[in-house]
Amino acid sequence: MSQQFGNVTTIKFCGLTRPADAAFAAELGASHVGAIFAESRRKVSEEYAGEIFAAAGGGVKHVGVFGDLEADEIARVSDRLNLDVVQLHHPDEDIMARLKAICRSEVWAVVGVDVDDSTFPGLLSASRNADALLLDTSVAGRTGGTGKPFDWDAAAVLLRRHVIGVPIVLAGGLRPSNVGEAIRILNPDVVDVSSGTETSPGIKDHNLMRSFAEAVHSASIV
Repeated sequence: MSQQFGNVTTIKFCGLTRPADAAFAAELGASHVGAIFAESRRKVSEEYAGEIFAAAGGGVKHVGVFGDLEADEIARVSDRLNLDVVQLHHPDEDIMARLKAICRSEVWAVVGVDVDDSTFPGLLSASRNADALLLDTSVAGRTGGTGKPFDWDAAAVLLRRHVIGVPIVLAGGLRPSNVGEAIRILNPDVVDVSSGTETSPGIKDHNLMRSFAEAVHSASIV
């Protein structure tokens, strides 16, 4: 299944732990909502993720975030929850190739960007079997949920140098106050926010969610 990305940056609200937040994300016009199955303070069970996705409705893409699982198990979870996207935080090439063969969902590969030197280890290899690349901040080897942005200007230079032809999802320390600048510099297909719209891990603040959506829409007007 191929994701049709447009010219306007869209929004993924991730790390959702409450159906009400998923419903509000859909109300704000989010393109994607994400539930986390990897080890995280925002981890939810499959059963509860189903309730979260049901609250978002069918007009929003449902994303499952995975860590260290084999491809067959990821595919089984995807099929049970009818996921639109599986997001891999450890995008092994063999696992991605296997998923592309057995899973109906899109495969997004997370590429960690070091907060200190903005390097992109695995950028080109991850792009070979990915339907999109998700750039996220890596701090002390940990990617995802850091709440820290990386150097967007340096990333823009690297992305221009490596024409990979894969849609870009931008994560890492995004919030209402800086997402417009991130869009201006990198022009990503999707911006992915978690901690930047929370009062505590997994608990979304609807005022922050609305402010984030307004900032994205303002920055995306062409």
